[in-house]
Amino acid sequence: MNRPQWLIGALLACAPLTSALAIELNQDFALQIDTALVSDYRTRGISQTQNDPAAQLGLTLQHVSGAYLGAWTSNVDYGYDYKTRQEMDYYAGWYWQASEDIALDLGYLKYSYPKESQFNQSDTYAILHAYGFEVAAYYGNDYPTYFGENQANLYTYLAYNAELPAEFKLRVRYGRNDAKDPLYLSGSGDTRDTYHEWEARLSHELLGFDWAVSYIDTDLSQNECRTQFGFGDVCTATVVASVSRSF
Repeated sequence: MNRPQWLIGALLACAPLTSALAIELNQDFALQIDTALVSDYRTRGISQTQNDPAAQLGLTLQHVSGAYLGAWTSNVDYGYDYKTRQEMDYYAGWYWQASEDIALDLGYLKYSYPKESQFNQSDTYAILHAYGFEVAAYYGNDYPTYFGENQANLYTYLAYNAELPAEFKLRVRYGRNDAKDPLYLSGSGDTRDTYHEWEARLSHELLGFDWAVSYIDTDLSQNECRTQFGFGDVCTATVVASVSRSF
């Protein structure tokens, strides 16, 4: 299973989060609270809720040095007899603002699933922000697959964020997920260890909330999706609506 590609740090990422509006605690620390409702929780193009809605909450403690740590949660649904209905993520990192247009985000992210610990895994990540572009890499070597535990996985993406007229914002992203083993089995019996996914997201802030709609798709066939994720429709093209707010 694939996990969130949203990122923390300055809260610039792929999940439906608004711009940072942290609550100042004292001279050195600030707390950011992020809330979101989404019509489908998708990460790396794959639905984590079987195409159903999700409610999400994140807390990030930020230091003036750029260091941060936090936690994020969402409901999930992997079907069958899996007992977990929640994802809990814990993260820590460092956000360095080199200039107004260039920043670097480095960190560690742990994904955990109550009552189904076999899904637990982690990533080390790096994200470069430059003039509206983002180049990111997430690497983990403890991913569980049917080949066994502690499998390696590399997820990378290229994204661009643009300001549009009337205060609309556009984000486009193209990602590649590269597993160590040939996890994806086609109907013809061919296998591969890599798939691609993409997203186009249009958002607008209104009444203090960030309203967005995204088109998300992957190049996985229904059979490849079914053999890896259990269902053929959790990798197919979809439109996701979201409303979010940060405090």
